[in-house]
Amino acid sequence: MTTRGVLYVHSAPRAMCPHVEWAVAAVLGVRVQLDWIRQPASPGTWRAEFSWKGEVGTASKLASALRGWQMLRFDVTAEPCPTAEGERYSATPELGIFHAVTGMHGDILIPEDRLRAALARSAQGETDLEAEIAKLLGKPWDDELEPFRYAGEGAPVRWLHQVV
Repeated sequence: MTTRGVLYVHSAPRAMCPHVEWAVAAVLGVRVQLDWIRQPASPGTWRAEFSWKGEVGTASKLASALRGWQMLRFDVTAEPCPTAEGERYSATPELGIFHAVTGMHGDILIPEDRLRAALARSAQGETDLEAEIAKLLGKPWDDELEPFRYAGEGAPVRWLHQVV
């Protein structure tokens, strides 16, 4: 079964850009050339967006290939398909990688055992429940990446509007 997704490289130093392309190409098995543009949120860095199509699990492979590269910020998404939920990976140098399962409308689906563990840590006084839920939803990653997600002039943009 195949799915589609998008790799958003929010910021990468210029010298790292070819390495990102090579890593993506190695995962997808095809030559990849990204359209790099300057990242105004971090002078001296570049951003790119790449739509991909591949087997279920490709988002995980892309995130793994790019994981741990200092000074690289990215999101990888995969759409749900008949055999799998969607996925979202977000990564920053400071926070590392975040993974969430997403439903057909893009909502983050939090597994029951992760919610129970958050409740238990909160009940034992180890942490604040609100902070735990924020981590489960990826809020620290969203907070750090949001300035980078806003595109500079001339960048391809997909504006998402919050529905309440």
